[in-house]
Amino acid sequence: MKSKSVVAMVAGLTMIGLTTLNLPGRGQVRDLLTETGRNDPTRRIVNAKEWSSRRGQILEAMQKVMGPLPGPEKRVPLDVRIEREEGTDRYIRRKLNYQSAPGERVPAWLLIPRGVRGKSPAMLALHQTTNLGKDEAVGLAGLANLHIGKELAERGYVVLVPDYPTMGEHQIDVYARGWQSASMKAVWDNMRGIDLLQSLPEVDRKRIGVIGHSLGGHNGLFTAAFDTRIQSAITNCGFTSFDRYYGGNLAGWAGPRYMPRIKTEFPTPERMPFDFHDVLASIAPRAVYVSAPLRDANFDVTGVRDVVASVQPVYNLHRAENRLAAVYPDCEHDWPKEERQAAYAWLDRQMRRRGDEAMRR
Repeated sequence: MKSKSVVAMVAGLTMIGLTTLNLPGRGQVRDLLTETGRNDPTRRIVNAKEWSSRRGQILEAMQKVMGPLPGPEKRVPLDVRIEREEGTDRYIRRKLNYQSAPGERVPAWLLIPRGVRGKSPAMLALHQTTNLGKDEAVGLAGLANLHIGKELAERGYVVLVPDYPTMGEHQIDVYARGWQSASMKAVWDNMRGIDLLQSLPEVDRKRIGVIGHSLGGHNGLFTAAFDTRIQSAITNCGFTSFDRYYGGNLAGWAGPRYMPRIKTEFPTPERMPFDFHDVLASIAPRAVYVSAPLRDANFDVTGVRDVVASVQPVYNLHRAENRLAAVYPDCEHDWPKEERQAAYAWLDRQMRRRGDEAMRR
C-alpha cells in the first residue's frame, strides 16, 4: 500500500496530518497522526501532548474559512430575558432571549425537567435548516422525528434550543454586524448558550453536550471543536468529507448561511484548509456519536466512513477508543425513532452518573 503526503499552505499556515491512504472500497482516509512541517521531516504524533499542537492548527485552519473566533470583547453580560413560561407534565418550557455579543440577542427555548434535585446534565439541541427554527427541535412544530430537545427534556436533561442566525426569530444580517460567516456567528451564539446553561442552578457544569440533525449536526460539531466544555456531541446527517459532498462541488457550503469565503478563496476540496476529518479529530478525546444514513442524499455515507476511519487512531492515541461511535442506519436524510433512542442511550452512558435523580424513561 502506498501513501501520499500532502502539505497545504494557506496564508502562511502549514497544514499537517494530511497523509492519505487509498483503501480498497473507500475514498481517501487521512493519516492524521503524521505531521509534515514546513522545514521539518515527516514525523509521527505519538502522545496527547503532541496532539494538542496539532489541534491548535486545526482550529486556526477553520478560522481561515469561518473568520476569527471572538475574544473577550464580545463576551458581554448575557442579560437573559424571559418572555414567557409554559408547563407540561414532564418539564417547564421557557421562551427567552440572551445577549451573545454587543447588541446581538439570541432567541431560544429552555426546557427544565420537573422534579430535578441536584445537578443535571444539559444539552444544546440544534435544529435543521428550517424557518421554524427552534420550534421544531423543541417539539412545537415541524417533523416529529426532529423533536430532539423535547425528547431529551423528557429523559431528564436540561435543554437549551437556540435559533440559528437568519432562521426562526433570529433574523440578523451577520455580515452587516461584522461576522465573516454565519457558521462562526452560530458557534459563538452556541458558546454563549453554554455560558447560560452553566449559570443555571439545575445544571452540572461538567456535563454539557450538543445534539443536532443536518445543519444542527455540523453546527454542533463546529461548536464542540472550539468549546472544550462540550463533553459529548451527537450528529445525525451532519456531514461528509468535502470531496464526497456532491462530487466536490462546495457551492452548498459557500452560501450566506454558511461560509462565503469558500466561494471566493477555497472553492474546491483541495483548497480547503480543513475537512471534517480535522473537525472530529479536534474534539478528541471527548465523546462523539455519528449517525450517517446509508441513503442520505445530502451527505454521502462513503465520505462519513472515511472520516470516522481517519479519526479513530486519534481516539486510540488518547486511549479513548470507546468514545467515538458511528452507526449507519438504512434510511434517508431522517432520524427515525429507533435510531434516536439508540443515540440517547449512548448519551446516557456518556453523561450520566449512578444515582442521578433526574433520569426519566
